Amino acid sequence: MVNQLSQDITGSIGIQKYLCHIVWHNGVFVMDEPQTIEGGDLGPDPYSTLLASLAGCTLSTLRMYIDRKGWNIPQIDVRLNFTVNKEGEFVTEISREISFPETISTEQKERLLVIASKCPVSKILENKIIINTTA
Repeated sequence: MVNQLSQDITGSIGIQKYLCHIVWHNGVFVMDEPQTIEGGDLGPDPYSTLLASLAGCTLSTLRMYIDRKGWNIPQIDVRLNFTVNKEGEFVTEISREISFPETISTEQKERLLVIASKCPVSKILENKIIINTTA
């Protein structure tokens, strides 16, 4: 088994409704829920954070590939969202739209879409996940 992180991610919540402090190896960030469900909206909600992980991984993977190929692609944009079908089998569908400059070739675009699907977070989300919870 391979552990990808050098240090655990830790989190805590106090009495302020839904405000979580998440500690990673280089600092702390907050997560919260929107005001519509009585959160303070002081940070991204868990769903946004999950999609942000996929966005960051997708963009970083594409940048590494583009730089290795020496292609002149100065900017890439990604837009993500998800829907959950709770009827019958519980299925989550993530939409990921990647925008490239119009100057890239069709072949480059097709290759970059393949590379995007190979980012590590994509692979994690597309495969079986087991969560072992202890107290």
